[in-house]
Amino acid sequence: MNTFFTFLIEWPKWRPEDLFGSQVLERTPAGLSILYIIGLGILVAFLIFSFLDNIRRPRFKFELELPNDVVKRISQAVANRSLIVWQALFVVLAFSVFGFQVYWTYFADDSNEQYQALSYKDLRNRRANAASLRGWMLDRTGNLASSLAYYKVTKNGDIERGFALEKEMAHLLGTERGTPGLERTLYKRSADPMPEAWEVLTKFKRPQDEQKDVRVTIDRDLQSFLAQQLSGKIGAIVVINPQTGDVLGMYSNPSYSLAEAQDLDGYLKLEANKREKPLLNRATREFYVPGSTFKTFTAISAFRAGKQNSQFPSYADGFKPVRGSRPIVDATQKLLPDGTVAGACDGGCQEKDLTFAYKVSSNQYFAQLAIELGRERIRETALLMGIAGVDTPDDAVMARFFPNLWNASNLNIASALAPAQSTIVTGSKISLYDLGLEGMGQGYAGQMTPFQMALIASIPGNMEGKLMKPKIEADQAPQAFSQVLSPQQAAAMRGIMSTVTEEPGGTGTVISAKLAGTGIKTGGKTGTAEKLAPLYDEKTGKLRTVKKKRKNDKGELVEYDAPVMYERTDSWFITIAPLERPQVAIAVVVEGGGFGARTAAPIAANVILKARELGLLGDQYKPKAAPQKPTSKPKSAKKKQG
Repeated sequence: MNTFFTFLIEWPKWRPEDLFGSQVLERTPAGLSILYIIGLGILVAFLIFSFLDNIRRPRFKFELELPNDVVKRISQAVANRSLIVWQALFVVLAFSVFGFQVYWTYFADDSNEQYQALSYKDLRNRRANAASLRGWMLDRTGNLASSLAYYKVTKNGDIERGFALEKEMAHLLGTERGTPGLERTLYKRSADPMPEAWEVLTKFKRPQDEQKDVRVTIDRDLQSFLAQQLSGKIGAIVVINPQTGDVLGMYSNPSYSLAEAQDLDGYLKLEANKREKPLLNRATREFYVPGSTFKTFTAISAFRAGKQNSQFPSYADGFKPVRGSRPIVDATQKLLPDGTVAGACDGGCQEKDLTFAYKVSSNQYFAQLAIELGRERIRETALLMGIAGVDTPDDAVMARFFPNLWNASNLNIASALAPAQSTIVTGSKISLYDLGLEGMGQGYAGQMTPFQMALIASIPGNMEGKLMKPKIEADQAPQAFSQVLSPQQAAAMRGIMSTVTEEPGGTGTVISAKLAGTGIKTGGKTGTAEKLAPLYDEKTGKLRTVKKKRKNDKGELVEYDAPVMYERTDSWFITIAPLERPQVAIAVVVEGGGFGARTAAPIAANVILKARELGLLGDQYKPKAAPQKPTSKPKSAKKKQG
């Protein structure tokens, strides 16, 4: 018998550390809490059964002869004897659980210096703190030296989160307030080290990756370079690999420092800056009028509809979609107040095909092409690109996000990065004039994000004519969003885009001039877009207003402050490079930058050169290191003969 009990006690499975794990003291409160809940449940069950037993009908013959009060007392006596043990167990467990609660309330307090000192030395707390660390965020190279987020030890011995590009990555990393970013969504494990009691007791853990460090597709050096290119400007740059969907860089300016947004006062100050809107990620969540860059969309729609060979004339007095409507004129033409048109047509006032019209950016041609395609074909192409085709202008201004566009490992990441969904109005109520304006990137096509325009550029850049889902996680397998063009159509579109940058007379030849000698051929499209924007005071940063009058609901004239608006000319450029197998699709927008060839195109050229330097275009384009000149040996001094 003694041998049996000795075996039972020494049996490994009965040891506390095997029953509760190595952290016995940590698991004891959880175990008591669960036993307390079980005991409470059994007690309630007995009370319910006792109540039901009291009202049940007699089942035995002898019970029928007994008075009701006797039957009731017998039932209560049986139930009471059964409850005595459970009542005692319940009281013991209740005192245990409440005792732990009193301990944590009066002793384990943040303001208790004695507890904090002991807690810091407690290995259990150190393990909990270590378990909550998010891991390092590595850039696409995977090198620790190029980390985007890491940990550092302060002088006091505390572990703090550090960021290599605190300002350049702010919109992607996000803050602890407001819309979450990669810092709050990218890591699969939760940063909260407090699991549920059942998880503590049973040692259950949610499936976690052993490797907590995460590698993203962002190139650290490229991201830093994008910020330099937009220094002193307002706008955004997006760089995507059209073959895989890798987001190589994405920057919005003005930005902010993550340190500024840590405390509430700093965050509210950033939020109150309505002029610069530093918290706004313009790359994904600001709508712009795309201008002539949107002609790429219209050209792709023509290929899908078999209308790529369409030819249309250009008119000296502009194109009128319907008799009596305002004329649609080219950029080199000007509509005078008296309704007449001055200036020559882009590329001459003659019949043009798609290639030549795209090269010279003919507004008249693409307005006629859009009308020829019709609403349904435009809507169909828009849906394949992730653009919402809506019926009315009121529907277009409804802000909605589109997380399904992203290739992400979970919905939280996709939602954090979700762009504001671009829209185009294709309902039957819009006029042919409005449809023509959309075809050339004006009017109701003015709800495009820079991110969306980079995706549009990536479609002909993809060798198979697919729109690849953008992704930020480097280990995520590439995934297509849609098949937009055939491989042959995509190749034809690349050829058309190359006329803008590579042929004389193209609107974007500044690109080829900057890339001269590199062997890199590109395709692209310039854009110049006018947009009414609110005017802010340069000194105070406040919105300028003017007093105006309007009628209220009662028909009375009331005075109100109306914002002062001005016509802002935004500079656009989209491009793909290298042309034979594009590795980057780039979209650049600069608010108030003027013509696309003047501001946005040179920036895009600089980005291509930087991508070349970093090897993002392929090894064949990477600059070769200059050969080192052999160092000449110093001549030895001849000994003088004496």
